[in-house]
Amino acid sequence: MGSTLLSGCGGHKHTPLPVPPPPSLPREKEKPVATPPSAETGENEKIEIPAGAKPIFEETGIASWYGAPYHNLRGSNGEVYNMHAMTAAHLTLPLGSIVRVTNLKTGHSALVRITDRGPFVVGRMIDLSLAAAKALDVYLPGIAKVRLEVMQAPVPLDTGGRWAVQIGSFSGQKAAAQLAEHLQKALPDGQSHEVFESRGGLVGAGASAG
Repeated sequence: MGSTLLSGCGGHKHTPLPVPPPPSLPREKEKPVATPPSAETGENEKIEIPAGAKPIFEETGIASWYGAPYHNLRGSNGEVYNMHAMTAAHLTLPLGSIVRVTNLKTGHSALVRITDRGPFVVGRMIDLSLAAAKALDVYLPGIAKVRLEVMQAPVPLDTGGRWAVQIGSFSGQKAAAQLAEHLQKALPDGQSHEVFESRGGLVGAGASAG
């Protein structure tokens, strides 16, 4: 019987256990990579106007610029702000307008697209992107007196689109959305209203003529 047990144990084959792979060596911390250009913001967009186009609106005032703190944040027109694109912020001009800005001291001019609202500092007329500020010699001094000429606008300036009224501002999206829904029911047809987030981080509900 003992020989039988020995022969039985000797004939049993053990299944080999899988051996785990050796631990990988720690990798060096990767260096941060610059944010790649976003097609949404039109960094490589070439802004053109028809030859011989004449301004449909002009004003003169102080230009400033805004950059890194707002880079990659969503602007008033829904696009992600790219400080390397030729864009600008204006308080009242229709979003999407193409304007020519001329530095009255240096004579340099450039075309920019209005994509955001601002400036929010009293006495300033337009907030340029970093790229536009460099092209117009506004980057180093910070501000400059400029002439703004509207070359193209998505809506006629004399029939609407040049003003917006902030109805309220909130610390949360829900309250703003509720007010916007109420406005949608209360305002007459032919007006647009939306929920938007300001550059300061507050959420507002507004209405504008369109």
